[in-house]
Amino acid sequence: MRVTSSMLSNNFLYDLGNNLESMSVYQRQMSSGTLINKASDDPLGASRVMQINNEMIKNKQYTTNINNANQWLSVTDTSLGQIGSVLQRINELLVSTGDPTYGDAQRQAIKEEINSNINQISQILNTTYDGKYVFGGNRGTDKPTLVTTDATSKNQQLSYASKDGVTKMPVGATPTADETNQLGMIKSKLSTEISDGVSVNYNFTASDVMEFRNDAGVSKDLRTILNNITTHLDSGDVSSLTGSDLSDIKDAIGNASGIRTEVGALENRMKSASSQNEIEISSLTQVLASTNDVDYAQVTMQYSQAQTTYLASLQTSAKILQHTLIDYL
Repeated sequence: MRVTSSMLSNNFLYDLGNNLESMSVYQRQMSSGTLINKASDDPLGASRVMQINNEMIKNKQYTTNINNANQWLSVTDTSLGQIGSVLQRINELLVSTGDPTYGDAQRQAIKEEINSNINQISQILNTTYDGKYVFGGNRGTDKPTLVTTDATSKNQQLSYASKDGVTKMPVGATPTADETNQLGMIKSKLSTEISDGVSVNYNFTASDVMEFRNDAGVSKDLRTILNNITTHLDSGDVSSLTGSDLSDIKDAIGNASGIRTEVGALENRMKSASSQNEIEISSLTQVLASTNDVDYAQVTMQYSQAQTTYLASLQTSAKILQHTLIDYL
């Protein structure tokens, strides 16, 4: 086969192009600091890098979820502590009603303070965080509770709030379909994913505080308990105040304390999940570095070698591909 100058030139240009491409790859690696800048550099490696990056993105989102849940739980814990303090104050007032020297005037003063306490409990249950009501369940943008004034006794009554925020629920003995739906939203749980396939309920609702069972398994309702206390203060029923009412308020204190204990347990779980997530992110970062980070000393040497090869190719071709007019005669 006759080797023509055209064949020599084409082969030279092909090899020269390969040398230039090698130099370009090394330049991109040195400028970006990564070995793989496009899928064609290393298809298998590129797939692995994408997988690692996706895992890191997921873990960073888990970290955000954990931090948000932790802050929510912190607000919840503070609010429950405040509710416990208010209930403890009501407990102290009920104990004081047993004083035989107390008359109607003293009981009236106690009633006024307890009515104020009822307002305070509702205010705490309407605590917000990040624009949402902490105890409002899925109905986070509408307050879960309100206080209404009894038309006859003028006592304050704790109730669930409708969406308009000024009407109590339920209005009648049996909730309407809409009220049932609204109450279901208030009582619902919020969930967040803290690791792959692991979700945690992190909120406590107004119903957890107001509707509960005591240690004996008897159903209790804080709304009824508070209403009974103010009613018995009006009637001067000291035996009920220092008997069943005092027992009920102690149950309410125990319930609030129990919920706060659950909050603390959840906070500990979140801290553990956060630590585990940080370990996973650190591990993935190391794997990504070993897979895709540039060894500058090695790449610089490879670039230098490619550059030397390229220059040598130019010099060699200049000597071999020397043409004169006679070559074309």
